[in-house]
Amino acid sequence: MNAPELYAGGGGYNESVAGNGHSTLAPDVDNYRQQFERLSAEADALVAPLSEEQFTWRPAPDAWSVAQCIDHLNVTARLFLPQLDESIAEATRRGLYGDGPFDHDLVGRFFVRTMEPPARLKIKAPTSFQPAQRSRSEIMAAFRAYQVQFVDRLRQASGLDLRRAKVYSPASAWIKMSLNSGFALMAAHERRHLWQAQRVIAAAGFPQ
Repeated sequence: MNAPELYAGGGGYNESVAGNGHSTLAPDVDNYRQQFERLSAEADALVAPLSEEQFTWRPAPDAWSVAQCIDHLNVTARLFLPQLDESIAEATRRGLYGDGPFDHDLVGRFFVRTMEPPARLKIKAPTSFQPAQRSRSEIMAAFRAYQVQFVDRLRQASGLDLRRAKVYSPASAWIKMSLNSGFALMAAHERRHLWQAQRVIAAAGFPQ
């Protein structure tokens, strides 16, 4: 694949999202906005000093490189964004509006806590979530773009009742959680794999 395959449904890739209008977001939503923007900056800071060899180095044959950790997040975002779009559209149709703060539901709380680093439980990514072979520039451009798309969906969701609105996981049709938990899960999942990437850099044998 010559260029990042970005999902641009729903509100699309709106670069202006990261600029103005943050003060209009509901407090819970703005908190998630800050998390995604911080994750974008942290990924850039993590990768910037790495050589190409360091970026693609794997500590073991069955372990991911820094490149694969981040590209896995891109694959996950591409699969999860349509679920967010469907959830937001359905909540809007049903008139599910409300003010926060919003609690996690039981399912969401479990998955968010499971995903937060440090990893307490090793989870093998399903085949459809496995990273692809992409260039460094493609991986990082896609990651930045997906953080902007998450913020775009947050703007669309602001004002909705994030506790009553539900979103399905793209990993399994039986996993359903609140929209609030869905946004929290994506942020926690990204923190988990950036933490994993940091461990790769700290591993014995990492190229110098």
